[in-house]
Amino acid sequence: MIKALRYFIEIIRGSFITGRHFASNFFFRCLKVLGIKTKRKGAETIQYPEQRKEIASRHRSLHRLMTRPDGKPRCVACMLCVTVCPSECIYVEAAEDPDPEIQKYPAKFIIDLSRCCFCGFCVEACPEDAIRMDTGNVELAEYSQDDMIYDLDKLIR
Repeated sequence: MIKALRYFIEIIRGSFITGRHFASNFFFRCLKVLGIKTKRKGAETIQYPEQRKEIASRHRSLHRLMTRPDGKPRCVACMLCVTVCPSECIYVEAAEDPDPEIQKYPAKFIIDLSRCCFCGFCVEACPEDAIRMDTGNVELAEYSQDDMIYDLDKLIR
């Protein structure tokens, strides 16, 4: 009997909280419709495909590899991004470059975005500033997991 009473009291309490939020939001929405400005910022609806919210400059989105002026990737295959990645989603295979200035380049550079946690450690660890997460692309939905694997061709833009 006591448990049922406590349960009923909590339902009533929750209903009051919901009602209070509803009344408050309704009141401020009516003021906004009438053109009366308030200090309170209400929830703003964005019509997504047509309107896009501005992404913060520090937001980490899809990866990209930077290139040199000659079009080759800036990466020197030092493996720091592979070492620091907590998700173990980066695979780099090094190859010798004929240019003595560069020494090595990535023959394969693969990021499995289905495993990536978008922590940005790979960007922080890179000494050559070869990898960045500033594309602003946040739409990463794919129909198959194989499409989430990004290689050199997809990463260089």
